[in-house]
Amino acid sequence: MLTVATVNVNGIRAAVRRGMAPWLAERAPDVLCLQEVRAPDEVLGALLEQSLGGGWHVAHREPTDAGTRGRAGVAVATRLPVGEQRTELDPRFDGAGRWVELDVQTPSGTVTVVSVYVHTGEAGTPKQDDKLAFLDAVGARLEQLRERGGHAVVCGDFNVAHREQDIKNWRGNLKKAGFLPEERARYDRWFASGWVDVVRSLHPGVEGPYSWWSWRGQAFDRDTGWRIDLHVATEGLAARARSAVVDRAASYAERFSDHAPVVVAYDV
Repeated sequence: MLTVATVNVNGIRAAVRRGMAPWLAERAPDVLCLQEVRAPDEVLGALLEQSLGGGWHVAHREPTDAGTRGRAGVAVATRLPVGEQRTELDPRFDGAGRWVELDVQTPSGTVTVVSVYVHTGEAGTPKQDDKLAFLDAVGARLEQLRERGGHAVVCGDFNVAHREQDIKNWRGNLKKAGFLPEERARYDRWFASGWVDVVRSLHPGVEGPYSWWSWRGQAFDRDTGWRIDLHVATEGLAARARSAVVDRAASYAERFSDHAPVVVAYDV
């Protein structure tokens, strides 16, 4: 069984201060995908070693564009044997620190694992133009991975809720970034081409399970959340998914991020 966990940590240093290490030690995933790392390799490596010991292979990309330091950063970490690492998505986003791929060797063969952090966006602004362009670049890469064949899973913070059941207050967000028709249409095209939303496939017809709640107000206590942290997998790998859970903290005070980890077990 291959356990893959993904979580937007909102800065690895802050997450550690808030209690991420005990979660990591208890969960002990085979593969860990992180977004908004906001730290150099040595800081990330130290957390992994302190929690689970040494022997980690880490594919890590921080942003290099002007003015972006401390705003993104993605990583895939595993102690399984690994192959090639890739960070190229589209020349426009080479310095964005939002995409990294790692070929992980499992007993059943290679699984390409991707960590992605999609822009937040802002309706009617250049920020939204960047987000849509990035989503299109993701779609183009998904098509390449699908055509290549084999198992692949793209994990991360997509910053888009697909359906009404993926966002608690969907009526109030119909014209806001994260639930705009043109964003959601990208999902439609990906899933129509053969990619699978693994969590939804294992939890059909239910609200959520949400993975992000605002730090502000009573959003967490009232479960007013969004399901924006996904495992998007090739059909063959998705068919091997046996369980999908959101590791929601027991209380607001015990959260180490405004996102909760999403963990899927694959029979590979």
